Parts: sequence; C-alpha cells; structure tokens
Amino acid sequence: MVYRVIGLMSGSSLDGLDIAFVEFHEQAGAWSYEIKATECYAYSAEWVEKLKKATSLNAADYQLLHTAYGHYTGQLVNAFIEEYGLDYQVQLIASHGHTTFHMPAQKMTAQLGDGAAVAAATGINVVSDLRAMDVALGGNGAPIVPIGEKLLLKDYPLFLNLGGIANVSCNLASHYIAYDVCPANRVLNMLANKAGKSFDEGGQMAAGGTLQPELLNILNALEYYHLPGPKSLANDFGTDVVFPLVTGSRFRIKDTWIQDSLRTYVEHIAVQVKNALSACLFSGHQPPAASDQPPYKLLVTGGGAHNTFLIDRLATLLREINIDVVVPDKKLIDYKEAIIMALIGVLRWREENNVLASVTGSLRNSIGGAVWIGQEA
Repeated sequence: MVYRVIGLMSGSSLDGLDIAFVEFHEQAGAWSYEIKATECYAYSAEWVEKLKKATSLNAADYQLLHTAYGHYTGQLVNAFIEEYGLDYQVQLIASHGHTTFHMPAQKMTAQLGDGAAVAAATGINVVSDLRAMDVALGGNGAPIVPIGEKLLLKDYPLFLNLGGIANVSCNLASHYIAYDVCPANRVLNMLANKAGKSFDEGGQMAAGGTLQPELLNILNALEYYHLPGPKSLANDFGTDVVFPLVTGSRFRIKDTWIQDSLRTYVEHIAVQVKNALSACLFSGHQPPAASDQPPYKLLVTGGGAHNTFLIDRLATLLREINIDVVVPDKKLIDYKEAIIMALIGVLRWREENNVLASVTGSLRNSIGGAVWIGQEA
C-alpha cells in the first residue's frame, strides 16, 4: 500500500510549524518512506505571543484560539501545497497541534489546533489529538514518536530528540523504553533572548562561557530527574521551574552570566541525557568496556542537533558509556517528528496501534487520534 501524507508538528521552542509531505510504502508489515517536500513556516511575533499566553486564557478565549489556530494551520498547509505543486496528491493530514496543558496524572492533555478547522480549511481528511487516547488510558501521552522509530528507523537502537524538550528512546529487544529527559531548546533559546538573539547559533555563546558548578548541581538535583520512567514533561517545567533557577540573581553577578548560564545548561542537558541512556541500557549496572562490543548508535535529531557545542559535549560524555552520536542529514534532523506524525496518522487511518504502552506507561497499546473528514462525499 502507498500513502501520501502531510505531517504537522509545532514544538515547544515556538520556532514555527514544521510540515513534511511523505510517501509511505507498506508491504507485509514492512514500512519504508520517502520525503517528498518539507518546510518550516516561522511564526509571526503575534502568533508566538498567542501561543505563549494560551494557558493563561479563560475557557472561552482558549477555545477561540484553538479554533483560530486550526484555521491558521490549515492555511499554512494550503500555502505549502501551492508552493510545492501538491494539488490532489495529499491523501491525509496528521496534525500534532501545539501542546498547551499536559497533565497526565489527571488524565488530561490538550493541543491547540482544532482538527475540524484544519479539515475545513484544506478540504483534506485530518487526524488530530494524537495523544488523547493514551492519556485517557492512564499513559503519559509522551513520547509518541517511538512507533515511527520502530517502523522506519530500525538501524538505530537509541534515539535522542533535542527539541524544546529533550527525550530519549531505547530499543531494547522486544519493546521500547522512552521518556522526556529535560527541557532543552526552550530554555537555551530563552537565555539567548536575554542577549538579544533568537537562539545561540551553533552554541557559540555557550562555548565561550564558564561552567558554574553550583548551578549545575542545583539543576541536576531537581526531583524530576530522579523519578523512574515512563514520565513526561509539560512546557512549564522549563519556563516556570528551570528558567527562574538559571536566571536567579545569585548567578547574575558577572557580565558574562548569559554565556556562563548557557554553558552550564548545555552541560546539564548532556549529563541528563547520559544518565537517561545509561539507565535505559544498563539499569544501573556498569556498561561494558568499549572493546567488549561495538558502540551503540544514537541518532540525534531536532533543532538542538544543529548546536555543535551541545553535540560535542554529548559525544564526549556518551563515549564513556560506549555510545556513538550520529547526526543525520538536515531533513531528518529538522523534520523527523513531522514525518512520524504523518505515519501515526496513517496507522490511525488503518486502525492499527500507533502509541506504545511500554513507552508511555499506559494500560495498553492504543490507536490514537480523532478523524475529521475534510473531503466532500
């Protein structure tokens, strides 16, 4: 079977809407894919503010934003289809939406972007609300990308996504272990904003900073990092808990405090990723010596994969536990999640499991997503 699908992803880093048009081939349960077109449409300053403030709105205004963002998303898809000449080629749209409230302990998660509005704006069938079923079944609703890693990227046992939040996946024989590790680009970008930059390109500011051991110890001691998986993070852990710690007055004495904070936070990400992967692979036991077996391959994607200083620190620390860092081509770095959202939509359309309970802690594997018929009968 052949499926031609658009996947949509809006991450917590608020850089824009990622769109990927992908052709999937399925034969006897084996999947392959070809990326046909990709684009990231940057959010205007107005939309960044709307998305940032979404969780502070009253119920009526939140629902109005939910609808407006759905229509806006649909308009961006229409622009993408026109730009790449894809009229009448797209069979399905899978929309992740933009995460706002994420409270799995209360069995609730919410993503902005009304699927009905996307379907109405595009005239194409849409799958949305991809996490809701897993959360209703007691799962964390995150991460959901491991199903795509399992079906499309079988050559790698380990995965790291460096988006607004860093998350890892470990392919261990018959099942996956995966969870959110720590805030990543969202905090790094907020620090860069303090220096008048949208982000720290290549990690140059961080590379010029000085590690602050006291701050690093405070960050590493946060309770979340000592909880077992599966577990997931809401965006506000980075914005409301971590960022105020990093920018506290006691760490703002020197003129170079922004660079020093960036340097320290990069180290924090690297340490927490190392800890997470070590726990996934070795369950607290000493990893085998490098000579005992070939290194594990870790595929790194997401915007943070362009941060060469962060990648260098990761590579250095992960060598200690026999892991080699692999950074793929730019399209897979930037659009892996949008590609997998497209696959998740196809699996929902086929009524096949698209969320793994071993990853999310749910009662069972599930078929997640609401279907909206955008095409005319």
